[in-house]
Amino acid sequence: MLTLWRANLLGSSAKGNEYFLEHLLGAGSNLRASETPEDLRPGEVTWRGPAEGGGPRGKLDLLVSIDFRMTSSTLLSDIVLPAATWYEKHDLSSTDMHPFVHAFTPAIDPPWETRTDFDAFHAIARAFSRLAARHLGVREDLVATALQHDTPGETAQPGGTALDWRAGQAPPIPGRTMPALAVVERDYGAVADKLATLGPLAERLGLPAKGIVLHPDREVTDLAHRNGVMLGGAGDGRPALDTDAKLAEAILALSATTNGNLAVQGFRTLERRVGRPLAQLAEGSHERRITFADTQAGPVPVITSPEWSGSETGGRRYAPFTTNVEQLKPWHTLTGRMHFLLDHDWIRDLGETLPIYRPPLDMRRLFGEPALGADGGRQVTVRYLTPHSKWSIHSEYQDNLLMLSLSRGGPTVWMHPADAGAIGVADNQWVEAVNRNGILVARAIVSHRIPAGTVFVHHAQERTIDVPRSEANDRRGGIHNSLTRLLVKPTHLIGGYAQLSFAFNYLGPTGNQRDEVTVIRPRSQEVRY
Repeated sequence: MLTLWRANLLGSSAKGNEYFLEHLLGAGSNLRASETPEDLRPGEVTWRGPAEGGGPRGKLDLLVSIDFRMTSSTLLSDIVLPAATWYEKHDLSSTDMHPFVHAFTPAIDPPWETRTDFDAFHAIARAFSRLAARHLGVREDLVATALQHDTPGETAQPGGTALDWRAGQAPPIPGRTMPALAVVERDYGAVADKLATLGPLAERLGLPAKGIVLHPDREVTDLAHRNGVMLGGAGDGRPALDTDAKLAEAILALSATTNGNLAVQGFRTLERRVGRPLAQLAEGSHERRITFADTQAGPVPVITSPEWSGSETGGRRYAPFTTNVEQLKPWHTLTGRMHFLLDHDWIRDLGETLPIYRPPLDMRRLFGEPALGADGGRQVTVRYLTPHSKWSIHSEYQDNLLMLSLSRGGPTVWMHPADAGAIGVADNQWVEAVNRNGILVARAIVSHRIPAGTVFVHHAQERTIDVPRSEANDRRGGIHNSLTRLLVKPTHLIGGYAQLSFAFNYLGPTGNQRDEVTVIRPRSQEVRY
């Protein structure tokens, strides 16, 4: 089961959308690639039979979306739970890109069957807990965790030498030569109670932030007075988080960016760590405590905090690494300085110890893709790039009517006049882009602003508006990520050395899937849907 909460996986984020449709959902797809030959498959992974020709398709039994938008993901979901928008719920908004905390305050109740995200998840948790108490009870799980940033685990592999305990190169030591291991108790019948209360580990273990620990004893006591405590159940006597407003209050209370006491406490801990005076950055805000009511009255500037490297002291605006440059706080690296040379074994093997230019992979030699350029026929082979969304509103990640009226009202591909001319395509005519990953049907925007040999298809053009059938296979013509796929680079997986730590997120920092080889062909202008 997969739950998508405001995440448009199958219309925006799935780099290699046709692979997701085929292998995650088991739905119809425009996938054209064949399986990897046996001699090129991973040697340490058990191969579970063919995924093509009638073999296994689809891994999910259930896909649930919680969203107020009609997206490609909601179109493909088994269950869609209607969600409240910004003006129908209590919530908070803050990012590292601006120095303010904003509140969402409901102007109206959620309409008809709509619920807030908070109410939807708590309702599901209560129903789940009633069933789980009988069917699952209390279990213990062995959990493996990658070696984390700003922890002793980052010094677990001296010299950047990754020894393989499975090959007998080192003993298997959790947290050093292998992931950290912990036994975690899961009381499945108490999930709803725990979701609705602040747990005791907040005081017992503290709150980790950038390698230091904040101790919120005073804050937890204050929350118990502000929010009340739960009576009975697994959260008995603990501060209540049973409404969205109470949860927003807790978030503001437990962050050093909105609680001056924690900010000063964190800087004093950091002073002992690094031997530099830092507490003066937040001492003027020692008694300041931003409440949810404060954010509802208007946007509130945050407090300078050890959770970030910038400084808002004295009303200045945020800029990263201010405390490192001006206060001589060490960088979070092995030497405490900015690094240009990385000497991990895997990075040395790939010749990338220093920042250098690496040309795109030769997809013709690797996968038999056509050579770049026109071939004298009615097709041209180009580099296919998917830059960030051009017309949509970023906070919604969708095109509304106003934005659609400024563009072509559907999927588009930007081409240089020379590339369009090589295949006889004029501006606004339909074309098909095809490669081993899938098919995209779109209108051509012919523009001298695009480099020759490269096309742009802007991110987040979905399968919801004006998507014709393809002439190649008579299926719907795909989206921007139908022609991409994620290629995992070994350096993305490094952990346990200095500032290099693996985490499940984007496998970054480079968006390598945004550079593909693609064939563009003209097509009949009589389209069918």
